[in-house]
Amino acid sequence: MDESISQVELGRGSIRSIVDLTQPLSEHTPVIPIPRPYEGSPRFEMHEISRYDERGPVAYWNWFVGGEHVGTHFDAPVHWVSGQGGETVDQVEPRWLIGPAVVLDRVAQCEKDPDYLLDIPDVEEFEGQHGPLPDGGWLLYRSGWGRYAHEENRFLNADERGCHTPGVTARCARWLSEERPICGFGVETVGTDSGLAWEQDPPFPIHHYLHGAGKYGLTQLANLEQLPETGVTLVVAPLRIVGGSGSPARVFALV
Repeated sequence: MDESISQVELGRGSIRSIVDLTQPLSEHTPVIPIPRPYEGSPRFEMHEISRYDERGPVAYWNWFVGGEHVGTHFDAPVHWVSGQGGETVDQVEPRWLIGPAVVLDRVAQCEKDPDYLLDIPDVEEFEGQHGPLPDGGWLLYRSGWGRYAHEENRFLNADERGCHTPGVTARCARWLSEERPICGFGVETVGTDSGLAWEQDPPFPIHHYLHGAGKYGLTQLANLEQLPETGVTLVVAPLRIVGGSGSPARVFALV
């Protein structure tokens, strides 16, 4: 059995499986590149304190350092300038961290065009087939990019212009944030916006509109290909960092 899926019996068996949507976190985890003069995030590092030795004969443990927005992570509204004064990660109510999710698949389009941008007609087509987006729930964007998560060069897909990875049009970002009742948006890529989102108006529109509307983001999700398009409950567990703009998170889907 795939280690990301466990067959479980909960209640009367209404949950068929649990899918781990979290990428492993290590010093090899890709980090979003930020051009100078702006500061980027440090990589994740883990340092040993003791391992049943003279430093501590009965314990193995470590200390670690890294950015809030590294690996599979949660973005709080305060992360972006449009969300100034909004919730920090410790202020997010648990009711927003467990809820319904739907999965919109555009793998074929992203395979043909790594700069593919999800647009309003894509979402409207999905709603026409599956019903409205979940009130207080999550829209997960399946691009197929999770398959590259352990190959940093392929995952970032960068050249002199920037990273070539899928995202969302500016008008769709605004529409999702203002016209649809979702609480958050999740992706497989290194950030919730496209790799060339700095060229859009406004720059990084998902960040701009989503966090400006008090909504949340999830990035670097794994195993979305194992989920059905509907019938999913998402469980998001970020660290409760006081004053944090986000946090690495363990994310699960209950199918």
